[in-house]
Amino acid sequence: MKEAIVLLNMGGPNNLGEVEMFLRNMFNDPNIIRTKSTLLRKFIAGMITLTRTEKSQEIYRRIGGKSPLVGHTRSLCEKLQQAVGNDVIVDFAMRYTPPLAEEVCERLKSAGVEKTYLIPLYPQYSTTTTLSSLEDFERTAHRIGWNVIFSEIKHFFAHATYNRCVVERIREALAGSDPREYDIVFSAHGLPQKVVDEGDPYQRHVIAHVKLIRELMETEGLDFRNVRLAYQSKVGPMKWLEPSLGEMLESMENKKVLIVPIAFTIDNSETDFELSIEYAEIAHELGFEKYRVSRCPNDHPMFVQALVELYEKMK
Repeated sequence: MKEAIVLLNMGGPNNLGEVEMFLRNMFNDPNIIRTKSTLLRKFIAGMITLTRTEKSQEIYRRIGGKSPLVGHTRSLCEKLQQAVGNDVIVDFAMRYTPPLAEEVCERLKSAGVEKTYLIPLYPQYSTTTTLSSLEDFERTAHRIGWNVIFSEIKHFFAHATYNRCVVERIREALAGSDPREYDIVFSAHGLPQKVVDEGDPYQRHVIAHVKLIRELMETEGLDFRNVRLAYQSKVGPMKWLEPSLGEMLESMENKKVLIVPIAFTIDNSETDFELSIEYAEIAHELGFEKYRVSRCPNDHPMFVQALVELYEKMK
Protein backbone atom coordinates (compact mmCIF):
# COMPACT_ATOMS: atom_id res chain seq x y z
CA MET A 1 0.00 0.00 0.00
CA LYS A 2 1.46 3.35 -1.07
CA GLU A 3 1.56 5.85 1.79
CA ALA A 4 2.03 9.58 2.35
CA ILE A 5 2.63 11.92 5.27
CA VAL A 6 0.92 15.30 4.87
CA LEU A 7 1.74 18.22 7.16
CA LEU A 8 -1.15 20.68 7.53
CA ASN A 9 -0.99 24.35 8.47
CA MET A 10 -2.96 27.57 8.00
CA GLY A 11 -0.68 28.96 5.29
CA GLY A 12 0.42 32.49 4.59
CA PRO A 13 0.75 34.74 1.53
CA ASN A 14 3.56 33.67 -0.80
CA ASN A 15 3.57 37.22 -2.20
CA LEU A 16 1.71 40.49 -1.61
CA GLY A 17 -0.87 39.53 -4.24
CA GLU A 18 -1.99 36.55 -2.13
CA VAL A 19 -2.79 38.64 0.95
CA GLU A 20 -6.38 39.21 -0.21
CA MET A 21 -6.86 35.48 -0.89
CA PHE A 22 -5.44 34.62 2.54
CA LEU A 23 -7.82 36.96 4.36
CA ARG A 24 -10.88 36.03 2.29
CA ASN A 25 -10.34 32.29 2.70
CA MET A 26 -9.60 32.57 6.42
CA PHE A 27 -12.68 34.62 7.27
CA ASN A 28 -14.86 32.43 5.03
CA ASP A 29 -13.92 29.45 7.21
CA PRO A 30 -16.99 28.37 9.25
CA ASN A 31 -14.64 27.35 12.07
CA ILE A 32 -13.43 30.97 12.26
CA ILE A 33 -16.59 33.00 11.55
CA ARG A 34 -19.22 30.89 13.29
CA THR A 35 -22.45 32.10 11.78
CA LYS A 36 -24.87 29.52 10.38
CA SER A 37 -25.60 31.69 7.35
CA THR A 38 -23.13 31.13 4.50
CA LEU A 39 -24.23 34.37 2.88
CA LEU A 40 -23.66 36.36 6.06
CA ARG A 41 -20.24 34.75 6.54
CA LYS A 42 -19.27 35.66 2.95
CA PHE A 43 -20.42 39.23 3.55
CA ILE A 44 -18.41 39.48 6.78
CA ALA A 45 -15.36 37.95 5.08
CA GLY A 46 -15.69 40.41 2.23
CA MET A 47 -15.89 43.39 4.57
CA ILE A 48 -12.91 42.26 6.67
CA THR A 49 -10.87 41.58 3.55
CA LEU A 50 -11.75 44.98 2.11
CA THR A 51 -10.73 46.84 5.27
CA ARG A 52 -7.63 44.80 6.18
CA THR A 53 -5.89 43.92 2.90
CA GLU A 54 -3.85 47.09 2.57
CA LYS A 55 -2.74 47.07 6.21
CA SER A 56 -1.85 43.39 6.02
CA GLN A 57 0.13 43.92 2.83
CA GLU A 58 2.20 46.53 4.64
CA ILE A 59 2.92 44.02 7.42
CA TYR A 60 4.16 41.44 4.91
CA ARG A 61 6.11 44.12 3.06
CA ARG A 62 8.04 44.77 6.28
CA ILE A 63 9.03 41.09 6.64
CA GLY A 64 10.20 40.52 3.08
CA GLY A 65 7.04 40.69 0.97
CA LYS A 66 5.66 37.29 1.98
CA SER A 67 5.01 34.99 4.91
CA PRO A 68 8.00 32.85 5.92
CA LEU A 69 5.63 30.00 6.80
CA VAL A 70 5.47 28.21 3.44
CA GLY A 71 9.24 28.31 2.91
CA HIS A 72 9.99 26.95 6.38
CA THR A 73 7.35 24.23 5.91
CA ARG A 74 8.82 23.21 2.55
CA SER A 75 12.26 22.90 4.16
CA LEU A 76 10.76 20.88 7.03
CA CYS A 77 9.12 18.52 4.51
CA GLU A 78 12.38 18.01 2.62
CA LYS A 79 14.21 17.11 5.82
CA LEU A 80 11.38 14.83 6.95
CA GLN A 81 11.48 13.08 3.56
CA GLN A 82 15.20 12.42 4.01
CA ALA A 83 14.56 11.08 7.51
CA VAL A 84 11.77 8.62 6.60
CA GLY A 85 13.20 7.52 3.24
CA ASN A 86 11.51 7.05 -0.11
CA ASP A 87 8.99 4.38 0.90
CA VAL A 88 6.57 7.14 1.95
CA ILE A 89 5.79 10.44 0.20
CA VAL A 90 6.05 13.59 2.35
CA ASP A 91 3.95 16.60 1.32
CA PHE A 92 2.21 19.58 2.89
CA ALA A 93 -1.05 21.46 2.40
CA MET A 94 -2.15 24.89 3.55
CA ARG A 95 -5.64 25.88 4.65
CA TYR A 96 -5.87 29.35 3.13
CA THR A 97 -3.06 29.80 0.55
CA PRO A 98 -1.25 27.58 -1.96
CA PRO A 99 -0.47 24.75 -1.87
CA LEU A 100 -4.16 24.21 -1.07
CA ALA A 101 -5.73 20.84 -0.22
CA GLU A 102 -7.14 20.26 -3.72
CA GLU A 103 -3.72 20.55 -5.39
CA VAL A 104 -2.11 18.18 -2.88
CA CYS A 105 -4.97 15.66 -2.89
CA GLU A 106 -4.93 15.51 -6.70
CA ARG A 107 -1.15 15.02 -6.69
CA LEU A 108 -1.26 12.19 -4.15
CA LYS A 109 -4.26 10.56 -5.82
CA SER A 110 -2.38 10.57 -9.14
CA ALA A 111 0.63 9.03 -7.38
CA GLY A 112 -1.55 6.11 -6.26
CA VAL A 113 -1.41 6.87 -2.54
CA GLU A 114 -3.86 4.69 -0.60
CA LYS A 115 -3.09 5.68 3.00
CA THR A 116 -2.22 9.14 4.32
CA TYR A 117 -0.98 10.21 7.74
CA LEU A 118 -2.25 13.72 8.49
CA ILE A 119 -0.22 15.79 10.95
CA PRO A 120 -1.62 19.28 11.63
CA LEU A 121 1.31 21.47 12.73
CA TYR A 122 -0.55 22.83 15.75
CA PRO A 123 0.83 21.54 19.09
CA GLN A 124 -2.46 22.23 20.89
CA TYR A 125 -5.86 21.22 19.49
CA SER A 126 -8.41 23.84 18.50
CA THR A 127 -11.50 23.69 16.35
CA THR A 128 -10.27 26.91 14.70
CA THR A 129 -7.00 25.37 13.52
CA THR A 130 -6.59 21.59 13.85
CA LEU A 131 -10.19 20.65 13.11
CA SER A 132 -10.44 23.18 10.28
CA SER A 133 -7.35 21.79 8.54
CA LEU A 134 -8.37 18.15 8.97
CA GLU A 135 -11.93 18.73 7.78
CA ASP A 136 -10.75 20.72 4.77
CA PHE A 137 -8.28 18.06 3.60
CA GLU A 138 -10.58 15.09 4.18
CA ARG A 139 -13.57 16.85 2.60
CA THR A 140 -11.47 17.71 -0.45
CA ALA A 141 -10.26 14.11 -0.82
CA HIS A 142 -13.86 12.88 -0.75
CA ARG A 143 -14.98 15.50 -3.28
CA ILE A 144 -12.36 14.52 -5.88
CA GLY A 145 -13.10 10.81 -5.46
CA TRP A 146 -9.78 9.85 -3.88
CA ASN A 147 -10.24 6.46 -2.22
CA VAL A 148 -7.79 6.82 0.66
CA ILE A 149 -7.46 5.74 4.30
CA PHE A 150 -6.63 8.56 6.71
CA SER A 151 -4.80 8.36 10.01
CA GLU A 152 -4.67 11.64 11.88
CA ILE A 153 -3.15 13.16 14.99
CA LYS A 154 -5.01 15.81 17.00
CA HIS A 155 -2.23 17.37 19.11
CA PHE A 156 1.35 16.78 20.26
CA PHE A 157 2.03 19.33 23.01
CA ALA A 158 3.02 16.51 25.40
CA HIS A 159 5.53 14.96 22.99
CA ALA A 160 8.93 14.81 24.71
CA THR A 161 11.14 15.31 21.63
CA TYR A 162 9.06 18.24 20.42
CA ASN A 163 9.30 19.90 23.82
CA ARG A 164 13.07 19.40 23.91
CA CYS A 165 13.13 21.27 20.59
CA VAL A 166 11.17 24.18 22.10
CA VAL A 167 13.60 24.33 25.03
CA GLU A 168 16.54 24.27 22.63
CA ARG A 169 15.08 27.30 20.82
CA ILE A 170 14.75 29.05 24.21
CA ARG A 171 18.39 28.29 24.95
CA GLU A 172 19.39 29.69 21.52
CA ALA A 173 17.46 32.91 22.18
CA LEU A 174 19.25 33.40 25.51
CA ALA A 175 22.56 33.31 23.62
CA GLY A 176 24.53 32.65 26.79
CA SER A 177 22.69 35.14 29.00
CA ASP A 178 21.72 34.16 32.54
CA PRO A 179 18.03 33.07 32.50
CA ARG A 180 17.69 34.15 36.15
CA GLU A 181 17.85 37.76 34.95
CA TYR A 182 14.87 37.26 32.62
CA ASP A 183 11.14 36.78 32.85
CA ILE A 184 9.98 34.27 30.24
CA VAL A 185 6.57 34.88 28.66
CA PHE A 186 4.93 32.10 26.68
CA SER A 187 2.78 33.89 24.12
CA ALA A 188 -0.07 31.89 22.60
CA HIS A 189 -2.34 32.98 19.78
CA GLY A 190 -5.55 34.23 21.35
CA LEU A 191 -9.08 32.91 20.84
CA PRO A 192 -12.46 34.49 21.53
CA GLN A 193 -13.53 33.54 25.05
CA LYS A 194 -16.84 32.34 23.57
CA VAL A 195 -15.05 29.62 21.56
CA VAL A 196 -13.40 28.27 24.73
CA ASP A 197 -16.67 28.52 26.68
CA GLU A 198 -18.30 26.35 24.01
CA GLY A 199 -15.84 23.54 24.76
CA ASP A 200 -12.73 24.19 22.66
CA PRO A 201 -9.82 22.58 24.62
CA TYR A 202 -7.16 24.98 23.29
CA GLN A 203 -6.66 27.02 26.47
CA ARG A 204 -6.40 23.87 28.61
CA HIS A 205 -3.81 22.46 26.21
CA VAL A 206 -1.79 25.69 26.23
CA ILE A 207 -1.71 25.81 30.04
CA ALA A 208 -0.70 22.13 30.21
CA HIS A 209 1.98 22.72 27.57
CA VAL A 210 3.54 25.63 29.45
CA LYS A 211 3.65 23.46 32.60
CA LEU A 212 5.50 20.70 30.71
CA ILE A 213 8.00 23.14 29.21
CA ARG A 214 8.55 24.74 32.60
CA GLU A 215 9.31 21.34 34.17
CA LEU A 216 11.67 20.46 31.33
CA MET A 217 13.50 23.78 31.66
CA GLU A 218 13.96 23.17 35.38
CA THR A 219 15.50 19.74 34.75
CA GLU A 220 17.91 21.34 32.27
CA GLY A 221 18.93 24.14 34.63
CA LEU A 222 17.06 26.95 32.87
CA ASP A 223 15.68 28.87 35.85
CA PHE A 224 13.93 32.08 34.85
CA ARG A 225 12.96 34.82 37.30
CA ASN A 226 9.27 34.41 36.44
CA VAL A 227 7.37 32.14 34.05
CA ARG A 228 4.27 33.74 32.53
CA LEU A 229 1.57 33.05 29.93
CA ALA A 230 -0.11 35.66 27.73
CA TYR A 231 -2.17 35.77 24.54
CA GLN A 232 -1.62 37.73 21.34
CA SER A 233 -3.24 38.60 17.99
CA LYS A 234 -6.69 39.73 19.20
CA VAL A 235 -9.03 40.77 16.37
CA GLY A 236 -12.34 42.60 16.76
CA PRO A 237 -14.39 43.79 19.76
CA MET A 238 -15.24 40.41 21.34
CA LYS A 239 -13.75 39.29 24.66
CA TRP A 240 -10.66 37.16 24.03
CA LEU A 241 -8.45 35.03 26.26
CA GLU A 242 -6.51 37.08 28.80
CA PRO A 243 -4.09 38.48 29.77
CA SER A 244 -3.00 40.00 26.48
CA LEU A 245 0.71 40.22 25.81
CA GLY A 246 0.49 44.02 25.81
CA GLU A 247 -1.10 44.06 29.27
CA MET A 248 1.49 41.58 30.50
CA LEU A 249 4.42 43.73 29.33
CA GLU A 250 2.89 46.85 30.89
CA SER A 251 2.55 45.13 34.28
CA MET A 252 6.06 43.65 34.45
CA GLU A 253 8.59 45.11 36.88
CA ASN A 254 11.54 43.16 35.48
CA LYS A 255 12.63 44.82 32.23
CA LYS A 256 14.39 41.82 30.74
CA VAL A 257 12.04 39.45 28.92
CA LEU A 258 12.18 36.45 26.60
CA ILE A 259 9.04 35.78 24.53
CA VAL A 260 8.29 32.22 23.38
CA PRO A 261 5.58 31.73 20.70
CA ILE A 262 4.23 28.54 22.27
CA ALA A 263 1.30 27.93 19.89
CA PHE A 264 3.26 28.09 16.62
CA THR A 265 5.58 25.45 15.17
CA ILE A 266 6.54 27.61 12.17
CA ASP A 267 7.49 31.28 12.12
CA ASN A 268 4.92 33.55 10.44
CA SER A 269 3.75 37.17 10.52
CA GLU A 270 2.60 36.81 14.14
CA THR A 271 6.16 35.95 15.18
CA ASP A 272 8.30 37.82 12.64
CA PHE A 273 6.23 41.02 12.70
CA GLU A 274 3.88 41.09 15.69
CA LEU A 275 6.33 39.71 18.26
CA SER A 276 9.71 40.65 16.78
CA ILE A 277 8.84 44.15 15.50
CA GLU A 278 5.53 45.46 16.88
CA TYR A 279 5.87 44.26 20.49
CA ALA A 280 9.61 44.98 20.43
CA GLU A 281 8.74 48.63 19.78
CA ILE A 282 6.19 48.57 22.61
CA ALA A 283 8.76 47.02 24.96
CA HIS A 284 11.27 49.72 24.02
CA GLU A 285 8.68 52.42 24.82
CA LEU A 286 8.02 50.71 28.18
CA GLY A 287 11.70 50.92 29.06
CA PHE A 288 12.71 47.28 28.65
CA GLU A 289 16.48 46.72 28.73
CA LYS A 290 16.29 43.38 26.92
CA TYR A 291 13.51 42.02 24.71
CA ARG A 292 14.13 38.71 22.98
CA VAL A 293 11.93 36.37 20.94
CA SER A 294 12.74 32.69 20.49
CA ARG A 295 12.34 31.19 17.05
CA CYS A 296 9.72 28.57 16.32
CA PRO A 297 10.93 24.98 15.76
CA ASN A 298 10.69 25.49 11.95
CA ASP A 299 12.97 22.86 10.35
CA HIS A 300 15.09 22.16 13.45
CA PRO A 301 16.49 18.58 13.45
CA MET A 302 14.73 17.85 16.76
CA PHE A 303 11.37 18.85 15.25
CA VAL A 304 12.07 16.59 12.28
CA GLN A 305 12.81 13.78 14.74
CA ALA A 306 9.60 14.51 16.65
CA LEU A 307 7.59 14.19 13.42
CA VAL A 308 9.34 10.90 12.59
CA GLU A 309 8.36 9.61 16.04
CA LEU A 310 4.75 10.77 15.61
CA TYR A 311 4.57 9.03 12.22
CA GLU A 312 6.02 5.80 13.65
CA LYS A 313 3.47 5.90 16.46
CA MET A 314 0.60 6.49 14.00
CA LYS A 315 1.71 3.46 11.98
